[in-house]
Amino acid sequence: MKILVTPTSFLKPENAAAKAKLEAFADEVVYNDLGRPLQAEEILERLDGVDGYVAGLDYITADVLSKAPDSLKVISRYGAGVDRVDMPAATAKGIKVTNTPGTNSVAVCELAFALMLCAARNIPKLHAAVEKGEWPRSQGIELRGKTLGIVGMGAIGKNLATRAKAFGMTVNAYDPYFDEAFAKENGIGRMDLDEVLTTSDFISLHVPLNDSTRHMIDAEKIAEMKDGAVVINTARGGIIDEQAAADAVKSGKLGGLGLDAFEQEPLIESPLKGLDNVIFTPHTGAHTAEAVSGMGSMAVDNVIAVLSGENCPYVLNK
Repeated sequence: MKILVTPTSFLKPENAAAKAKLEAFADEVVYNDLGRPLQAEEILERLDGVDGYVAGLDYITADVLSKAPDSLKVISRYGAGVDRVDMPAATAKGIKVTNTPGTNSVAVCELAFALMLCAARNIPKLHAAVEKGEWPRSQGIELRGKTLGIVGMGAIGKNLATRAKAFGMTVNAYDPYFDEAFAKENGIGRMDLDEVLTTSDFISLHVPLNDSTRHMIDAEKIAEMKDGAVVINTARGGIIDEQAAADAVKSGKLGGLGLDAFEQEPLIESPLKGLDNVIFTPHTGAHTAEAVSGMGSMAVDNVIAVLSGENCPYVLNK
């Protein structure tokens, strides 16, 4: 039994138990030696004879899957999102795809909240100024009394909603599978997407990237928003049209952006670079000690279950 493991954080101490469990199960475990998500050819170079693949943020395209060895039986995503795996191609080849839902929901929601606070008080710019010996006067805004619109109220969105309520925010949400009981219990308003966008001071995105959500936030949708609205994206790059967002920040239509995900990663060239009130983090939402441990443990359990012929409740393409 041979397993490929590519998440860049899997070898951290928090995953020592998961690593030991995997190495006790498999005859050979191959780790990512590049310290970054793999490109197509780099994946294929490491797939020879592999039975299971614990996958990080690699782009596992239809072309990669068409060339993958017949030995490959399961791709166990280390995280909840599977937008970088071509699911139809995996299914056609008989490869099961699993994920680790819920393991990073608190980590991602807390980063989203941190980005809101940073945008409200312009913390990164003030920090940089003080580092340079400056002592600027800056007027921010409070979150108390503001309206937060959550687009996608799954585990991450729900966690964000309860924290926002504790800060005295009004919370409205859009989700095609809206949880009425949770909303009623926590005082969250149900709205359609356009209503959320037009009424919110802060908008936080928590949806997967697919054909229906790609460039969900484009120039037309931004035009509907309140002047000075702040958009937070800790989900996936591609949900926001980055050129449209950059134009809106320059014009003052948007008051700011807090972004942890980008259309191209790493972020090398982008119209958003160099703009005031645009805050970047390097797709680090799930990178807390607790989330790393949870994702590692579940991803390993998933790959072992599938390869052992046992029931795995997190198979997405049964």
